Amino acid sequence: MARVRKTVTIRDVAEDAGVSLQTVSRVVNDGPNVRPHLRDKVRASIERLGYVPSLAAQRMSGSRSYIILAINDRERTLADWRERQGTDWVDQMLLGGILTCSKHGYRMMVELVDTHSDHVERELGAALSALQPDGVILTPPHSENRLITALLAERCIPFARIGSDAPGPGIRLTMGDEGAAHLATRRLIELGHRRIAKIAGPQQYSLSGWRIAGWQRGMAEAGLAHDGLLEVGDFGYESGTRAARALLDRNPDCTAIVASSDQMTLAALEVARDRGLTVPRDLSLISFDNTPVVRFTNPPLTAIDQPIAETVARAVEQLIAREPDEDAGVIEVAAALVERASTARAPAHVLIRGTA
Repeated sequence: MARVRKTVTIRDVAEDAGVSLQTVSRVVNDGPNVRPHLRDKVRASIERLGYVPSLAAQRMSGSRSYIILAINDRERTLADWRERQGTDWVDQMLLGGILTCSKHGYRMMVELVDTHSDHVERELGAALSALQPDGVILTPPHSENRLITALLAERCIPFARIGSDAPGPGIRLTMGDEGAAHLATRRLIELGHRRIAKIAGPQQYSLSGWRIAGWQRGMAEAGLAHDGLLEVGDFGYESGTRAARALLDRNPDCTAIVASSDQMTLAALEVARDRGLTVPRDLSLISFDNTPVVRFTNPPLTAIDQPIAETVARAVEQLIAREPDEDAGVIEVAAALVERASTARAPAHVLIRGTA
C-alpha cells in the first residue's frame, strides 16, 4: 500500500527552523521585523520541507488575505453558461486575473452577484466577511452600482471599476469603447459604406452609450446621417435577431451593421441569410467581443477585440499596490479591430451612384 505523504504545515517549518509561528508567518508574508539570519533559516526550512503556504498561514500576519475578489453579473453569466454560448468574458477575466495574482503570490476568486437584487448589499457583505479580500474588481454593470461602491468604500476595501469612468471612489478602467466603435465605423466608411446601422447594448451599461457615441461621431465626421439606423438589444442572440430585422425592414438600403456583441452579430448574420443577403457582398458585419466562435462562422466575423485579460491584469496590479492611485484618472486599455471575411467594399450600386 502506498504511503500517504504528510502535509507540511507552518508549525513543521517553525520547529525545523527553531523559530516561532509568527516569525514564519512574517517571512511567508514578506513582513518586517525579521533578522536576516532568521529569515534565511526559515526560507531554507521551507525549501527543504517543500512547504506551500496556505491562506490561513498568510493571514496570520493580520495585514493581508492575499485574495483579490472579482464580482461578475450573476444573471448574465449564468444565462450564458446554461445556454452554452460562446462567450468568454469570464475566461478572459480569469486569464488576466489569475496569472497576475499568482505572479504576486495572490489568489483570485470570483463571486456572482445580481446587481438588480434587493439583497445585493447582504450578498456582497457576506462574501466580503468570509473572504476578507485585499481588493475587489467590479465588472459591468456592478461598476456603477452605488450600493456596491458605497459598501466597499465604507469598509475601506480598495476596488477597481472596469467599464466605468464616472467620478467617485475606486480605480477606473475602460477598454476604449467609444474609440473602438469609431474605429469600426471609420473602417466601413473607408470601404465605401454610407448606410451603417448600429445594434447597441442595454442602457444600464455605460459602454453601450460610449459605443453609440463612437458610431455617431464616425458618421458625423463623414457627413452621414444616422437617423433610424439604431436599435438596442441586450447582448443576447434573440434581441439581436429582433434588432437586425427592424433595421433591415426600416432601412432596405443599409449595407453594414456594427453590433455590440458577438451573439447579436451572429443573429444579424442569420437574419441576412433568411432574407437572401450575402455577407459581405450585400451586407458587411462588425462585431464586438471577438470570442472564439466568430473565427469559425461562415464567413468569419470581423470584430473588435476587447482586451479583457489585459484590463483585469492592470486592475489587479493596481489593487496589489500598497497605495493604488485612485486620482490618476481613467486607465484606458485600447481595443483593436481584427478584420476577417465579414467586411468588404460596399455593393457596386452604392459606389456608382456617388453617395459613397
